[in-house]
Amino acid sequence: MTGLIQVVGGAVVDSLTEPSLLLVARRSAPEKLAGMWEFPGGKVESGEQPEAALARELFEELGIGVRLGPELPAEAPQGWPLNDSASMRVWLAEVARGEARPLEDHDELRWVALSDPEAVLGLPWIPADFPIVRALLSALAVQAGAARS
Repeated sequence: MTGLIQVVGGAVVDSLTEPSLLLVARRSAPEKLAGMWEFPGGKVESGEQPEAALARELFEELGIGVRLGPELPAEAPQGWPLNDSASMRVWLAEVARGEARPLEDHDELRWVALSDPEAVLGLPWIPADFPIVRALLSALAVQAGAARS
């Protein structure tokens, strides 16, 4: 699987140390994805590091500066498969400056409670993002359990 388009996404949470809310973004385009929810982010440009691309994309799309946390592990080193030609790597992130607004590619942002997995999973996610949402909820539940021990 070489030559894949590398996409980066941000699982933006209210706190990297004790996440309780997840910021989700509703697509406004293209038409086939409009109205569906996703992790904000975008394509890595040639010569750009993935983490730098994510910071740039979150600033362009949401107007926020972020502090990146750990990457959400995927089964493949190139990340989560989106389609036959693209894969996405996802990092946890928290807002370091600015207030998130839907500036580009989105018409609504929403903070959803991580304590209610059914509500998070009940959103109409872009199909390729759904397994990532499940993995994120699982990883954060394990992290919360470890913090309580």
